[in-house]
This record gives sequence, structure tokens and C-alpha cells, in this order.
Amino acid sequence: MRVKEIGLFDAKTTLSELIKRVMAGDRFYITRRGQRVAELRPVAADKKPLERGCARNDGYFMSSDFDDPIEDLKEYT
Repeated sequence: MRVKEIGLFDAKTTLSELIKRVMAGDRFYITRRGQRVAELRPVAADKKPLERGCARNDGYFMSSDFDDPIEDLKEYT
């Protein structure tokens, strides 16, 4: 994907349209006198920190036979 460049004045006058395009996945460099000064891009989704402790996080699954002895290892116990 190619990042487009747009001048500061044009960015100010078309900000609503730029935001719509960013929400659709476009990215822009905003320039001032030909120099890149900012990047306008979609915000990455916030990641929820994991909670400490067993099985407190969504999607965590532990089999009911997790603590059962393993048949293949009986000779070592």
C-alpha cells in the first residue's frame, strides 16, 4: 500500500474527507513546505492486558482431564 502525501493547508480544508478515508484504511503523510511532518493513519485496536491467575482470560480453556496421569508415562512414576 502506498502512503499518500497531502499538504497541511489541504489537510485542514478537507479533514472530514480525510478522516473518512482513514477509517476505510487509507494512510497519509501531512507535509509542510514539502517536508513530512505527520502521519494520519487508522488507530490500532487497544489490546486488553491479560489478568494474572488461572483461567481468568476470555477464551482460556483447560481440559477436565488435565491433571489425570498420562498412560505413556506410568512406568516413570
